[in-house]
Amino acid sequence: MNLQNLLKPRTAPVFLAGILYLTWKSLAQYFGLDDSAGALVTDAIGVGNGGLALVWALGHCDGLDGPVVTVARKALESGNVNLVLPWVRAEDEGEIRKAFDQTRSVRKLGGEARELADTHFFETLVRIHRAGEGAHFGGLQPAGRDLGPAVPAADKALDSGSIEQVEKLLTDAIRNGVHKQFEAAASRRKFDKDDVKAGRAYVEAYVPYVHYVERLWRDAQGAAREPSLHHAGHGH
Repeated sequence: MNLQNLLKPRTAPVFLAGILYLTWKSLAQYFGLDDSAGALVTDAIGVGNGGLALVWALGHCDGLDGPVVTVARKALESGNVNLVLPWVRAEDEGEIRKAFDQTRSVRKLGGEARELADTHFFETLVRIHRAGEGAHFGGLQPAGRDLGPAVPAADKALDSGSIEQVEKLLTDAIRNGVHKQFEAAASRRKFDKDDVKAGRAYVEAYVPYVHYVERLWRDAQGAAREPSLHHAGHGH
């Protein structure tokens, strides 16, 4: 077995980076994360400067303490590859099985080889998992990073069996966001019909407000995006 080939890093296709960017832009518009209308929503959901909103949108599966790597550690220790297979598409199962078997073989060498082999397997698994979501993989992220309030709340709800805290988090964020969007539009609604500049200012606030409400409603009804089948059971 060629250890160098086994540990050689792989990169995701460049076009996935474009998907990542477009996803963020869409979310920025959705949540009103712009200078004029979205500051309160940003603060409400704890995503300062938009950085954590991206983490929230694409999940926390690339972290060393995330759900994918956590289950991967258990799979390697137990020798049971079935523990990780639910996290990848059926068509990717063969590649994961091969990487798993190779990693288990190299781990027997102990020491640094074991550590490198484990890391390679984690990277391979997370990369393929994220590719199945149409998401870019930029490498494994350190444990303990700040994910904001949404992701931890979602995971804790599954652990506790209660959705109450998630409901409160989302309700508060949406209430604050709707009020901010509404107030921006309402404050500009009354203007002189001959004041084109003021009219445009109103339209610039009105359109985001209506779209914000419409998209929240569509998502609440499940019309905007149906979850993929193989992710139906994972809270991230």
